[in-house]
Amino acid sequence: MKWISGVAGGLLQALILGSILRTLVVPRGLYSRLVNSWWRVLRRLLRLFAWRGGYDAQDRAQTWLAPLMLSGMLATWLGGALLGFGLLLHAISALTWTNSLREAGSSLFTLGFASGDRLHLSVVDFMAAVTGPVVIALQIAYLPTLYAAYNRRELEVTLLQSRAGEPAWGPEILARQWLVDAETALPALYRAWERLASDLGESHSAYPILLTFRSPRPYRSWIVGLLAVMDAAAMQLALAPRSAPPDARLVLRAGFTALRDIARALRLDFDPDPDPDGPIRLTYTEFDAAVAMVVASGFPAERATRQAWPHFHGWRVNYEAIGYALCRRGDAVPALWTGPRDFPTTPVPPRRPADRRPGEGRPELPPATT
Repeated sequence: MKWISGVAGGLLQALILGSILRTLVVPRGLYSRLVNSWWRVLRRLLRLFAWRGGYDAQDRAQTWLAPLMLSGMLATWLGGALLGFGLLLHAISALTWTNSLREAGSSLFTLGFASGDRLHLSVVDFMAAVTGPVVIALQIAYLPTLYAAYNRRELEVTLLQSRAGEPAWGPEILARQWLVDAETALPALYRAWERLASDLGESHSAYPILLTFRSPRPYRSWIVGLLAVMDAAAMQLALAPRSAPPDARLVLRAGFTALRDIARALRLDFDPDPDPDGPIRLTYTEFDAAVAMVVASGFPAERATRQAWPHFHGWRVNYEAIGYALCRRGDAVPALWTGPRDFPTTPVPPRRPADRRPGEGRPELPPATT
């Protein structure tokens, strides 16, 4: 039993150390079974409290997912270290199970009340005394990195609200720019989201817990915003290839590259080289209605809808499946063109401000269709 206790304690310490390093230290998208397990368990528990409440209730409940996961990760690491050092102390001494855990806890949390004159146990006690503060310090240092990435993300999501509505929708971006003669601002928007997409691909794959941090406002979402910008770029390239800025192609490439990086970190299945004619869930009817709305706002279409559809389809097949999976996984706001959710809901069209200018106002956009 002493040998079994020692081997089990050593293996447990190795697992805890590996989990801490891959989650907090290694700067690349490594799969974390601990993070994924806590996400699965806590998400299901929180959804039980808001199952009948629709999206607003789900959003309020899922707000607690990120802080609970951070607390659960810290508790798992410290609890595992306590058990591991307790097993090691039991293996190399005559201490009982209770006294072994008591001494391990005394050293791990630097309390020092259970130390004795057993010199051969000092090495384990010292290791435990170092482990506790180091794990807590790493977790504390982890938070500024998370919140810095979160703030960069949410700044762009907030700026998108005036251009894409709330929740964001790709055709709404194009329609609003032409409705207010701001179409020259689209290249800058694409460049900003190209940079943000690259940032998301790096930060959210290296630190997957960022996926559980929700926007401050319930109808905003980073993944919905990214899909909206990519849909806008794809529509512009499909409908007006000669006048579309080159930034539209760049943001699409950066966008689906970032989504694939995140999918790899989460071990989501996807096709890395999809057929341009492969199936997508968005229908031609939905695309046709969106094109009619965009053209009514003044957008200068160079192709008919039927001619533009294969080109839009060829772009969207690169990112739709992963985008829908991340929207569903993150319980994002059910915006148009973002797929189904795991709770009862209907698609939410973007909210639009009223035109309150004196005199004869500009024509309003037709209603967004699902």
